[in-house]
Amino acid sequence: MRILILFTFLITNTLANELPDLKNLVVHKIPKTYDNVIFLDDENKEINIQNLESQLSVLNFWATWCEPCKEEMPSLNRLQVNKKVKNLKIYPINISKESLTKVNSFFAELGIDNLEPYFDNPSTLAKTFSLRGIPTTILLNSKGEEFARIIGSINFDDENLINWLKNLN
Repeated sequence: MRILILFTFLITNTLANELPDLKNLVVHKIPKTYDNVIFLDDENKEINIQNLESQLSVLNFWATWCEPCKEEMPSLNRLQVNKKVKNLKIYPINISKESLTKVNSFFAELGIDNLEPYFDNPSTLAKTFSLRGIPTTILLNSKGEEFARIIGSINFDDENLINWLKNLN
């Protein structure tokens, strides 16, 4: 019995160390697949998640009126150029039908210079991904499958998160 308890303890601790200690991170045991998920870049060019070229893609859903989005956007901007995390592409997707001018002003106000804005048009992604609110961040593997999501805002400068993302590459 002691061996079973020790084994369970060791296995649990080993698995727990693999994930960052973030209360709003949900990691799926089986990745979720989506069909025909399309969003737009700032020139209205369609982007399909099945055609993303990064090993790790991050879809961050946000809006200019969302205060938690405003708080986390600068750290998301820094994550895009963090040298520890390679082959990462972040897609900040505005889901509230705001104009490019308004979004660009928002980015300028916050000093967002490492990210490009993307848009959900005609507002279908919130339903497709069953978003409960914003910000929500979806993590996709190289096949375009969702393997994790972050519900609510976080600090993307968090070293535990960065090390976890680094180990995924």
